[in-house]
Amino acid sequence: MELKWLNMIEPISRRSYIVTPILKIHVLKRTKYQEAGVLELAEFGKCLVLDGYVQSSIVDEHYYHESLVHPVMVAHEEPRSVLIIGGGEGATLREVLKHNTVQRAVMVDIDGELVEIAKRYLKEFHQGAFDDPRAEVVIEDGRKYVLESEEKFDIIILDLVDPFASEIATKLYTREFYSKVLERLNEGGIMVTQAGCSFYYPEEYFSVLKAIKSVFPIVNTYGLWVPVYGYVINFITGSKTVDITKLTPEEVDLRLAKRGVKTRVYKGKTHLALVNMPLYVRGEYAEATEGD
Repeated sequence: MELKWLNMIEPISRRSYIVTPILKIHVLKRTKYQEAGVLELAEFGKCLVLDGYVQSSIVDEHYYHESLVHPVMVAHEEPRSVLIIGGGEGATLREVLKHNTVQRAVMVDIDGELVEIAKRYLKEFHQGAFDDPRAEVVIEDGRKYVLESEEKFDIIILDLVDPFASEIATKLYTREFYSKVLERLNEGGIMVTQAGCSFYYPEEYFSVLKAIKSVFPIVNTYGLWVPVYGYVINFITGSKTVDITKLTPEEVDLRLAKRGVKTRVYKGKTHLALVNMPLYVRGEYAEATEGD
């Protein structure tokens, strides 16, 4: 493996870098689809790294995964079936299965070798979620699964690499794909995707937002700063009928309690803060995107 890759010095803009020492290499492997590594990084501990991009770290993965999963799960009155596209380390599956309303959670990831790496080296992340009887792991192209499947779900979660990070995920950020996602949702269903960073990658972010708005009648955006990324990560939800901004903090806390969901970050007040988070964009994008 080349030292250049091992350095993990990944640009978050043309002028900015995050640099952190590697303390230990648990595993490095070139899978059929990507360069996968589980590394111990100073300040961030054990991390999943794909093609040189840190996907999640043990010290702050709950910021990302709880924010991705619970706003849409709680916004649905009784989510019984959930489809996860991506999410190889199993942490998104873990958060979904915290809801006792869930009867079936299907996780579709294209990279079976990555899932096996996660099962062995990232137990702190998935916490046994792969062994839950309600979980079904499908090793397949997520796009192909959505396009060809006839099954419908209450919640669809797109836990993908960033739109700028890999060719694997590019076609999962398009209008065509979101149209099929809408078809796979039950009445009252909700979709959520992570959408990169609106500040450092505004073109990619707004292309995703535009595609989702062209398909879903109700679209919500929110974001949260995740330390290991060095920026605010953006999320976008889409639904025919559900507006996640209408939930009160009291309703959020009540649903979490009724479903037996324990969280570290996400609460009623957190939900309120998330959906009111300002959209961070560079100055040159401010006027053009006002109101988005």
